[in-house]
Amino acid sequence: MYFNSAVNLSGSGTWAILISSEGQHYPVSVKFVFPCTNNVSEYETCILSLQLAVSMKVLKLQVYGDSMLIIVQTQGEWKTKDSKLVPYHKFLERLAKEFDDVSFEYLPRTQNHFADALVTLSSMLQVHDGLDIEPLRVDILNQPAYCLVIEEGFDREPWYHDIKNYLMKCEFPQDNSPSGKKYIVKIPRKPT
Repeated sequence: MYFNSAVNLSGSGTWAILISSEGQHYPVSVKFVFPCTNNVSEYETCILSLQLAVSMKVLKLQVYGDSMLIIVQTQGEWKTKDSKLVPYHKFLERLAKEFDDVSFEYLPRTQNHFADALVTLSSMLQVHDGLDIEPLRVDILNQPAYCLVIEEGFDREPWYHDIKNYLMKCEFPQDNSPSGKKYIVKIPRKPT
């Protein structure tokens, strides 16, 4: 499971992605409408993600987040001293006991691009309560879209053949109408 949160001028938001052992992705996103600090937002996000995993009856869970504070506090290396964060930390520890095996690992923000981009989007969207957006599909294109549009003409000449003939030889296409000629004439010719 990957989690991330964002607090900015547009609001606060969270994004988590649970990935099954078969590779199935289960994204969840929430926009917070209450004021919170970045650390509270990170705790809210991690807790929300764990609650989702518990509801899906997950038994083994690896948690990756770019909040060093939460990861290191949950691993027991740092103590939680901030009075606002203590209840969050205790609740997170209680949720962690719901799993047979759970581990928390720090993932630098530079390696968490997908969750980082999606959480920024969720924090900035102005949405109504309960908005359900279908799962996000990401396709990969190997060529720019405009390359796919240009095709050869019926006479096997390139699409720019008539323009080239006009520019080089001042010749109009044979089947060109008088109104079509006035558009070609507007194309500047290089001097001969």
